[in-house]
Amino acid sequence: MSYLLSCCIYVWLILLPVRTSALNEEIEVLVLLPKNNSYIFSMPRVRPAIEYARMRLSADLYPGLNFTVHYDNSDCGNEALFSLVSRSCMKKPDLILGPVCEYAAAQVVRMASHWNIPVISAGALATGFSHKEKEYSHLTRIAPSYLKMGETFSALFEHFGWNKVLLIFEDDSEERNCYFTIEGVHSSLHVEGYKVDSVVIHKDHRVETDEIIKDIYKTEAVVVMCAGGDTVRDIMLAAHRRRLTSGGYIFFNIELFNSSSYGDGSWRRGDKYDAEAKLAYSALNVVTLMRTAKAEFETFTTEVKKSIQRAGIGPDSANVNMFMEGFHDALLLYALALHEVVKNGFSKKDGVQITQSMRNRTFEGIAGQVSIDENGDRNGDFSVMAMTDTQSGTYEAVFNYFGVNQSFQEIPGFNTDRFTLRERPRPPSPEQPDQSSGGLGVSAVTGIIVGALLGTALLMAFYFFRKNYRITIERRTQREECDIGKHRQLREDSIRSNFSAA
Repeated sequence: MSYLLSCCIYVWLILLPVRTSALNEEIEVLVLLPKNNSYIFSMPRVRPAIEYARMRLSADLYPGLNFTVHYDNSDCGNEALFSLVSRSCMKKPDLILGPVCEYAAAQVVRMASHWNIPVISAGALATGFSHKEKEYSHLTRIAPSYLKMGETFSALFEHFGWNKVLLIFEDDSEERNCYFTIEGVHSSLHVEGYKVDSVVIHKDHRVETDEIIKDIYKTEAVVVMCAGGDTVRDIMLAAHRRRLTSGGYIFFNIELFNSSSYGDGSWRRGDKYDAEAKLAYSALNVVTLMRTAKAEFETFTTEVKKSIQRAGIGPDSANVNMFMEGFHDALLLYALALHEVVKNGFSKKDGVQITQSMRNRTFEGIAGQVSIDENGDRNGDFSVMAMTDTQSGTYEAVFNYFGVNQSFQEIPGFNTDRFTLRERPRPPSPEQPDQSSGGLGVSAVTGIIVGALLGTALLMAFYFFRKNYRITIERRTQREECDIGKHRQLREDSIRSNFSAA
């Protein structure tokens, strides 16, 4: 009997790894994205990427893993929370993908953390989501946050010896993307002790480039912008006309999501200022996410583009961006973490364990290596692009920054002189006051003197004119009196003769 029991235990021990390592799960996934295609992370754009990952996982990597994916409209607002609550009344999801917009994500992540549901997003990039001790405890960010991008600038400042920065950003009352972007840069540089100033451009107001140029003169160093393409162009044209693009200042524009526009004439508008704008943009550097290319990514790109075009969005909107890559990799990351958690004796309902398993993990994503840090945030790899061909006005990456080890990689197009601050042109400042004039400026004193002389000349002219006029009047009066006397005498003689005749 003991022999039979020993054999059973032996067989059970042999089969145990096989049984626990096999992943046979039905996973309910809730995707919260806006249906509006004005967003580059809209549901019709991102859905093909998620479906590509789902089929790939079920077919090749984890055949026993079945995802049932529900797509609900987040509308970048309260609708995201309403969708989560409505869906949870029927059955709580095992995984939430999204939302992207900060205000929508904040509500959803708080509720999901309370309900012990893992959330993975390629958005929610604001600095505030870095604090995950309580309300954002179940959030994993599969795309580099704005704070990670800010660390890139900190590394640049240390590498090139800069110490001052002016942050110029365009703000609105809704999504506030540039506000959150610049917040990450400000937080990172401020912590490192650099001098940071900022200028806000309200989106619905006219851009006062003269005032911005005055702020740039005060900064005397590096200018970092986040704004719409037309606003950036206006600022660069104004800076170029005042010779600020000749090396005395370093200009950056942050363009994380639409970097493909640089290299195809982002300076071009088809107006009379295009040639001047191209010269101005030769001094403008662009910080964006680093792009990698591999055979698998090319296949992914082709399939996603076909799906988007079939959906009728149009060929111009079919470019694969970081949100599509991110949500593809989000499903892959969840599968890896779930596999590890189940192997250790937990289940798909152990949201804390699954979330923790995603952290401190490196895996191969669809576009390259993905590294998640101990806080559940992706380490960012960024590129700095510059105009390497001033004739055509095209941009290329000149060096890369790797967040996982905080290192730089110079690319053949890199030129140290481009990032070296040189002598700056003097700003058109007002003249210094002359102390002998009671604190008035020289130009003011000159104006007073000239005014006094002109006044004196006018008074003298008026005096001589009045005197000459009076003499003329007196002479005319005398002549008239003489003439009147003669006429009177003639009339008297005539009357006297008449009387004599009578």
